[in-house]
Amino acid sequence: MITVEVFPDTGEDDEGPLARLCRMDGSIQNSTLYPPGLEPFPGAKNSRPTGSTLSEDDAYVGGALPIHGEDWRFLSLGFKLGPSLTVVHFQAPWAPQCSQMNDVMTELAKEHKHTMFVKLEAEAVPEVSEKYEITSVPTFLFFKGGEKIDRLDGAHAPELTSKVQRLGSGGGGAARAGDVPKEDLNERLKRLINAAPCMLFMKGLPQEPRCGFSRQIIQILKDHNVQYSSFDILSDEEVRQGLKTYSNWPTYPQVYVNGELIGGLDIIKELVESGELENTFPKTVSLENRLKSLINKSPIMLFMKGNKEAAKCGFSRQILEIMNSTGVEYDTFDILADEEVRKGLKTFSNWPTYPQLYVKGELIGGLDIVKELKENGELAPVLKGEN
Repeated sequence: MITVEVFPDTGEDDEGPLARLCRMDGSIQNSTLYPPGLEPFPGAKNSRPTGSTLSEDDAYVGGALPIHGEDWRFLSLGFKLGPSLTVVHFQAPWAPQCSQMNDVMTELAKEHKHTMFVKLEAEAVPEVSEKYEITSVPTFLFFKGGEKIDRLDGAHAPELTSKVQRLGSGGGGAARAGDVPKEDLNERLKRLINAAPCMLFMKGLPQEPRCGFSRQIIQILKDHNVQYSSFDILSDEEVRQGLKTYSNWPTYPQVYVNGELIGGLDIIKELVESGELENTFPKTVSLENRLKSLINKSPIMLFMKGNKEAAKCGFSRQILEIMNSTGVEYDTFDILADEEVRKGLKTFSNWPTYPQLYVKGELIGGLDIVKELKENGELAPVLKGEN
């Protein structure tokens, strides 16, 4: 198994975080230490020229790479080594389920000699995590020839084993609807369709549609101030094929309202022409009013990554521990489940990070503020609204 260790920026230079690639058993297969176009970090141990390769004689990869957001092509480290399967585990050291899945990967690595297994700390490389929409850990991405072909969210050892066996057997394609029991796929489709009051299944993203029909329907929804969420069917072949059968609608885009299929582009155009579009879609609530409603949903509201049962970042986990120690009732909102709220609340509250704690609709602050209040003995009075 390959481990990609990412070291945080020390602030002593402008190179950003550092990455080091090594095998857990101390050896390394043929690979590229420094992808073409990326210079070695100055003074790195065992530094080699750009693009140089490693052999089995190299016991340890001691070089380091500067990471510059999207300029660092993480795929170059291991995902483009060839046609063989690469499994990347986006993990977090504070999540016990990640440790359990690492044990599963270790066993799989013994059985699948031609598959590369990579561990990567998700929070250490936010640009990469955002690029691949990593919103929780553990998450597994599957690559062949540098292309992402499948994905698995959550600690599901049997499903991980099944995907490694199927994708590593030489097929190389993305998951197909027939590879998963029909009832399991239908449950997933039902969950996606009901993920928001209005769901658009399209090619690409709203800010970057990848076909003319999707582009047209995005413009219509924008012109009529329709609030919606979307799913990129090009990112998941299983959903792309399965939804056609599930909805009995052979083309994309597809629009759903409250879990019911409305139709595609032609139907939406007809609704516009007949003046029925506004009555078909849920009434739009301004983001500001929505945020105010969420902030005042409970006397104490915590906006975090994850929820009370499962925090999805170290900061959220720490603030949960502090809040639970007070014995005070509070509610949470998972900002990873709603990108509009996640971005909008930063501006609304003029607070750029998460978690954020509110008491009776007023912002208290983030983790550092809550820690200070606890240390000063002021947290309980603040939570009770006495200060």
